[in-house]
Amino acid sequence: MPRAASRTPRPPRPTAAELDLLRAIWRLGPSTAREVHEALHAERPELQPATVLRLLQVMHGKGLLVRDESQRSHVYAAAHAQDALQTNLLGELIQKVFAGSGKALVLAALDGHVSDREREEIRRLLEDPEATDGQRTRGGKGHA
Repeated sequence: MPRAASRTPRPPRPTAAELDLLRAIWRLGPSTAREVHEALHAERPELQPATVLRLLQVMHGKGLLVRDESQRSHVYAAAHAQDALQTNLLGELIQKVFAGSGKALVLAALDGHVSDREREEIRRLLEDPEATDGQRTRGGKGHA
């Protein structure tokens, strides 16, 4: 049996707009379209409620979200954990952009994309991987 057939399917690749909605849902937990719109309104005031609803419906169809239809307002939740989706997208980025080299990715990231504080935290992690202080984040810049 081919090795790929025994693996679970990879999560679908979200667009930039879908990632914005996913980040809101990961932060909020299961939410209605209205709650997602309200959470995004401050940073994206041009985003209309109907657009959010349509994107959520498309994301549900793609398998990025699950939907609870038991209430009048449907409740959407992420179908994949944040770290799993980020790991998948990062793996694709490493393969496509850095020819499979994690080292090349890290060197590019360290070259102007990391604050001094983050650089020091990375240095501590490399010296002692257990010294995360419970503050390890995958999103960088302090985002969960």
